[in-house]
Amino acid sequence: MSSSIHDPAVPGLTPYQLGLRNRFLAAPQVAPPAPWRSVFEACAPVGGLVGIGFGTDPESGGDLVMVVSHSGHGLFDALTGERIARDPDPEPDGDLPDGPDLSCPGPGPLAGTRVRIAGLYGGGLHTTAPGGWHVEVVAPDWPHERVLLCAPGGRPHSGPHGEGWWHVFHSRWSELRAVGFSPSGRTLAVATSSDLTLWSRDDRR
Repeated sequence: MSSSIHDPAVPGLTPYQLGLRNRFLAAPQVAPPAPWRSVFEACAPVGGLVGIGFGTDPESGGDLVMVVSHSGHGLFDALTGERIARDPDPEPDGDLPDGPDLSCPGPGPLAGTRVRIAGLYGGGLHTTAPGGWHVEVVAPDWPHERVLLCAPGGRPHSGPHGEGWWHVFHSRWSELRAVGFSPSGRTLAVATSSDLTLWSRDDRR
């Protein structure tokens, strides 16, 4: 039987580490605070998701999210959640993240560019955003990872849950692929092996 938050001790953990583990286990999953809002009603299902990357709409300047899966490439508007492009059969030399920058050719309005992809093959997204927001990934009940969103000055290691930090995502059923902000800091993305979750803010703070 796995350990619970009531365990008096866990082998190999110091009292401080055990306190952190129990702290994260006790924090319920909640929605992010304002100015963040959910882009999808729940999430966008993407079977066999390999990784994601960000691009910029050449017309609006808004964030675009490129999704790479074993079923092809897709492109989402990060503000509305609309899927604006899909390539179910990309060229074999660009279907999966490749090269030293782990990039793929962009579809739709990103055609002619390459998008860096973070996920199964490596790479990473921004963990901080303008204004002081940041994200952390913890796994107190590994392999089920949790995403913590922290407000400016917020620290998940101190301070009450729901005031400076929030447990916003729990990867219970699928493997976490990538977590992070867009370069603009206006989008927060969580990608797993089966779906994409997005939050957006338009306050520019």
